[in-house]
Amino acid sequence: MEFQKDNTFFTGRLKSVGFALKGMIKLITTEHSIMVQTSIGVLMIIGGFYFDISTTEWVMQTFAIGMVLSIEGLNTAVEKIADFIHPEYHEKIGFIKDIAAGSVFFAALTAIAVGCLIYIPKFL
Repeated sequence: MEFQKDNTFFTGRLKSVGFALKGMIKLITTEHSIMVQTSIGVLMIIGGFYFDISTTEWVMQTFAIGMVLSIEGLNTAVEKIADFIHPEYHEKIGFIKDIAAGSVFFAALTAIAVGCLIYIPKFL
């Protein structure tokens, strides 16, 4: 079966959303790091309702959760492509994968800072 691009605006966009949802579900159901980060995100959302955080705090929290999950998804894609191209260990592939993981670490540190800025005052 050959892939044929859908050039119509509406159905083409609808198919794109379908592919994106399929990818999101694959990430959440198969990748342990995304499972953990999604769980933490859900806990933070519950905490937001419990502590009745402000609209600005919701925006910051939502952005932080989305950023971590998005960059983790990109990291997973980089790792999968690298493993497909070169299944055995290779120093340059390892370097690329480490950089991608470092990007997730930056995002996670930022999300932790946002969480601390929002929730530490609630406890004090």
